[in-house]
Amino acid sequence: MNTYLQIGSSVVFFALIAYSIGIITEQRTRHIGQRVITFLTLGVLLDITATIFMIIGSNKGGFTLHGFIGYSSLLGMMMDAIFMWKLIARSGMNSEVPKKLHLYSRYAYIWWVLAFITGGLLVVFR
Repeated sequence: MNTYLQIGSSVVFFALIAYSIGIITEQRTRHIGQRVITFLTLGVLLDITATIFMIIGSNKGGFTLHGFIGYSSLLGMMMDAIFMWKLIARSGMNSEVPKKLHLYSRYAYIWWVLAFITGGLLVVFR
C-alpha cells in the first residue's frame, strides 16, 4: 500500500472515532451539545482529508464502486453536520434534536460505517 493510502486509512480511522463519539452522544442524549457538534464537525473534516489522500493514492482513480459508496456516505455525514449547525443557529446549543433529524443522523452514520467496512474489506481481499 502506498504512502497516500496509508495516511488516508489512518485518517479515516480517526474520522470513525470522531463520528462515533458525536453520533452516539446525540443518539443517547437527543440533544445537540458542544461535544456532539465538535466531534461531528471534526469527523467531517477528517473524512474529507482521508478521502483526498485515498483518491491521490488510488491507481484506479476516484470513480469506483467503493468511491461512490464513500462519497455518498461522506455527503450524508456532511448534510447531517449542516443540519446540526442550522439547528444550533435556530434553537441554540443544547437544543433537543427533532425526531426526523435524530433518525437521519442514525441512518447516515450506519451508511458511513458500512462504507468504512467495505473499504476495509477491499484492502483485506486484494
